[in-house]
Amino acid sequence: MTDTATNAAIAQRIHDSFDRQDMMRTLGAKLAEVAPGHVVISAPILPEMRQQHGFAHAAVTFALGDSAAGYAALTMMAPGDEVVTSEMKINLLAPAAGQQLVATGHVIRAGKRLVVVGALVVAIDGDRHRDVAVLQGTMMPVQISGR
Repeated sequence: MTDTATNAAIAQRIHDSFDRQDMMRTLGAKLAEVAPGHVVISAPILPEMRQQHGFAHAAVTFALGDSAAGYAALTMMAPGDEVVTSEMKINLLAPAAGQQLVATGHVIRAGKRLVVVGALVVAIDGDRHRDVAVLQGTMMPVQISGR
């Protein structure tokens, strides 16, 4: 299989999995980019996603960063594997003010049993882009039966 065909197969696999994820659908999230070891997810900051000060809730920031990092890890895993988070740390850098959040996940190191990942979440407010969170964690491949 050529690199182009391999990358297309990886992208299709990620899109298929993402389309089954109700949480991302609830957030209005979309896959923006998929490449080996790299995934970008964007979502509007909807009124129901805001906390009491009007910023996107940290839980939304975490969900997008975790998913972007997890899907980046999945791009490096064997066909038939699925991915689950085994641990994830978040540093909140600034309030998530704006109209949209964009999470960029990347693979730091892909091992056989664990994949170390990172993510950066940016809030977009008009022309302004502000880093609002960085995440680092570990993903692991799993076999899901009964699907």
